[in-house]
Amino acid sequence: MHRLWIGSALIVGLIAIGIGSYLFFFSSGSGSLPDGVTRGGQSIASLETTNAAGRPEKTFALTAEEKEWTIEEKERVEAWTYNGTVPGQELRVEQGDFVQVDVTNNLDVPVTIHWHGVNLANNMDGVPGLTQDAVQPGESFTYKFVAEDAGTYWYHSHQHSSRQVDKGLYGPLVVEDPEENEDYEVEETLMLDEWPVHQAKDGPASRQGMMESRRSGDGEADTKDLYDTFTVNGKAGEAIDPLEMEQGETARLRLVNAGFQQHQLAFPEGSAEVIAVDGEATSSNDASADIVEIAPGERIDVAYTKQDQTPVFLGEPGNKEKARDMRIPVLPEGTSRSEAAMASPETETTARGADQSTDTVLFDQVPDPDVSYTMDLSMGMDMGGGGMSFQINGRTFPDTPPIHVQDGDIVKVEIENNGSMNHPMHLHGHDFQIQSQDGTALDQPSVKDLVHVKPGESYTIYFEANNKGEWLFHCHDNNHAELGMSTIVDYDSVYSPYDFGGDAENHPS
Repeated sequence: MHRLWIGSALIVGLIAIGIGSYLFFFSSGSGSLPDGVTRGGQSIASLETTNAAGRPEKTFALTAEEKEWTIEEKERVEAWTYNGTVPGQELRVEQGDFVQVDVTNNLDVPVTIHWHGVNLANNMDGVPGLTQDAVQPGESFTYKFVAEDAGTYWYHSHQHSSRQVDKGLYGPLVVEDPEENEDYEVEETLMLDEWPVHQAKDGPASRQGMMESRRSGDGEADTKDLYDTFTVNGKAGEAIDPLEMEQGETARLRLVNAGFQQHQLAFPEGSAEVIAVDGEATSSNDASADIVEIAPGERIDVAYTKQDQTPVFLGEPGNKEKARDMRIPVLPEGTSRSEAAMASPETETTARGADQSTDTVLFDQVPDPDVSYTMDLSMGMDMGGGGMSFQINGRTFPDTPPIHVQDGDIVKVEIENNGSMNHPMHLHGHDFQIQSQDGTALDQPSVKDLVHVKPGESYTIYFEANNKGEWLFHCHDNNHAELGMSTIVDYDSVYSPYDFGGDAENHPS
């Protein structure tokens, strides 16, 4: 595998070629886990699984099934769903609950569920070929974990997720804090996504669209041309359900980006405040924002106060292509969406998740690391398959160098994006502390499980290796993960007994 820089006018076509070659690579069983991941003292399959132990129990049943889904009037897609809807059923529990989810697969392809942002036992993480075998058609699997931390999370398939999440296999998970004293008149979970409704996702790139993306310089050249419709909770445009709010009321909006493209929501000036990122409460120093930017896989909670009785749209700001699809009407009693105008703040202060300081920190001072790892994110060509690849340290998964750790290690990871695409990097099974950005130490660090690294940016993060297992660390633009941008945090005391492909058709990206 060699790095080769290329012009963006070819990117989408090369991604289509690359995905095809990687599908063959995994399905044929020719990909294997790194040696260190398959050697160790204890199999992750035998790690102790959490039991109820007198805790309150919450049990859910999810069925993966195909369904014709209406995104907007006359716009229908053949979706893959949990329990027949996009998104799937909202799972709402309280902090400390023992959660059991029985998953039945009625599709004709294998599936799993990954509990995004939840720190749980490794063998419940839902990564096929690494932490379990995929759930076969007609079979079932039970996930069990304790909801240790309050916050906004979500669940999605991690079996060939670049395809399965794209087709709708995701849903929200909310862990409530029973001691929280904030009282909101309205609470809504809003899952943002994009779909290829009027085109084939793997179709050829539009040269004009690609050149426009290149000129925009926003790191979204590929996703802009792969998708043509934005959705909120599986609906677009006129089909999006309104928020019913009166003047003076405050809503807690749990924003989840289930897509592979960053999205922004504009609010009336001075009406919104970021209150949590990736399940962590934010500090109150400077959390107000008129535009909230949500990276793929990220969760941002916003407290939005209705300032008057005028109907308004919250949504993608400006003249962004496809913006009309993602407009959420906020309607006081007696008003209609036909009277609403798009929120147009004058200051356009933009809040990004990584910019928010959190109430909780993992380290009071910059720690001395036991393990240091440099993560160089780049883009190149798969010389074997002829398509695009996305690389970590010049290699593609599963040949990327793992992060080898021992229990209790403090791990420092320096992430640098040397490519031209955005890369939202997500760590399974752990939280990390963002300590610096572009070489400048942060006055107030942020604790997250995903950091959105844009072209030319760099971040230094720290985490404690305190959750034994084999954990994926990957780009959550899952098209990029599909084409190589993943690695593994490998605890030396355990090993994975699973592998890619085979009879289970395990496909982890």
